[in-house]
Amino acid sequence: MTDVIADGAPAGRHKGSLLAQDTRTKKRNAAEARFKIYGLFAICLGLLALVWLVTSIISNGAGAFQQTFVTLDVTLAEERLDKNGNRDPDDLRKVSTFGYAPLIAEAMEAKMTETGIAVEGLSAKDAAALVSKESPAQLRNFVLANPDQIGETVTFEFLAGGRIDGYLKGRVSMESAVRDSNVSPEQLMLTDAFVEAGVVEKRFNWLFLTAPDASGQRPEAAGLGVAIIGSFYMMLVVLVLALPIGVAASIYLEEFAPKNRVTDIIEVNISNLAAVPSIVFGILGLAIFINFAGLPQSAPIVGGLVLTLMTLPTIIIATRASLKSVPPSIREAALGVGASKMQTVFHHVLPLAAPGILTGTIIGLAQALGETAPLLLIGMVAFVREFPDGPPEGLFDPASALPVQVFNWTQRSDPAFVERASGAIIVLLIFLLIMNAVAIMLRRRFERRW
Repeated sequence: MTDVIADGAPAGRHKGSLLAQDTRTKKRNAAEARFKIYGLFAICLGLLALVWLVTSIISNGAGAFQQTFVTLDVTLAEERLDKNGNRDPDDLRKVSTFGYAPLIAEAMEAKMTETGIAVEGLSAKDAAALVSKESPAQLRNFVLANPDQIGETVTFEFLAGGRIDGYLKGRVSMESAVRDSNVSPEQLMLTDAFVEAGVVEKRFNWLFLTAPDASGQRPEAAGLGVAIIGSFYMMLVVLVLALPIGVAASIYLEEFAPKNRVTDIIEVNISNLAAVPSIVFGILGLAIFINFAGLPQSAPIVGGLVLTLMTLPTIIIATRASLKSVPPSIREAALGVGASKMQTVFHHVLPLAAPGILTGTIIGLAQALGETAPLLLIGMVAFVREFPDGPPEGLFDPASALPVQVFNWTQRSDPAFVERASGAIIVLLIFLLIMNAVAIMLRRRFERRW
């Protein structure tokens, strides 16, 4: 091959060898190289921000999955819990949690004597404060469920108080305890001695995932049980309503609806609804489902209906895009062999569009799972301790939701709730990852099938 020289080329034509870069080509290639560098820099910056965010959440919330427990041998004195000795449930319920607190204090004092631990300046009442304020209620529930254990000495594992748990997790120190009215250095010294004796230990806390929320004075007892069930019920309502309605509307608009001004207006409004702030749907739900329809506040059925309205535009847009991606030749071939329009859509087009439809649906559900603003407006910010019943009755019982629980815990003053809020975010992210993984698996399965 030889160089091509355009010696007598007309004006405006390239002069010189085609194998040698001229000034304009060098500038264009340099600009392309700079653009690639900018893109790589943006991707690296985004990945660093994501890693920093996830690391921050995990480092702050990992402690919520571990909790400090205190093991005590409690004597269930009959003269205090059942003076009549008849084990009548009504008589046993008359003893409040205040009647169980002295039993825990006596058990703590006996444990100190048994292990030979003594801390100067620490009273028996202060020693009993190592356990959570939830402990008397835990003891009372056990006695009501097992009245035959009255008069026996039973080993219990009580939650340690929030400050004691924070001490073992590094949030509380001897220096801060001097200025803290909720804990004293003597209590921390007793904690160290109990840790060496095996009375106090830190381990995985299943109660964080199963227990209901707790008051601001008992952060160590707060859990996500009610919030997880509430979120599950709402996602169930959204799935049952949004998927069939969204897919049916998409099929009609894409395959059967005439192309006129009315359908154009509908399509524009669907696109606009997808961009409406979520809090607007909360106001709509408050006005329609609560004020007009009279449905109960803080109920999963109301939250599910509101999230359904918010998710429908996303599902419709994703479904229509999936239907459009099916080649027209599929429709033409089906119609050419005598299939009706309905048979063409449901036997050929819809199965081919199923991967995109399922992906769009799960992405819409994942978006709804993380919404907070519309749920706040319908009252799901309420403090709920009781678990809802099973469906369908449980859909109308008060409940909370995972994002709302995160919001509630960040508003409380105790530092332990900040840790629990980060732990709830981890649980929420795990749910979102599972939902996206299911979407990928379904998409690949249907793609291999077709």
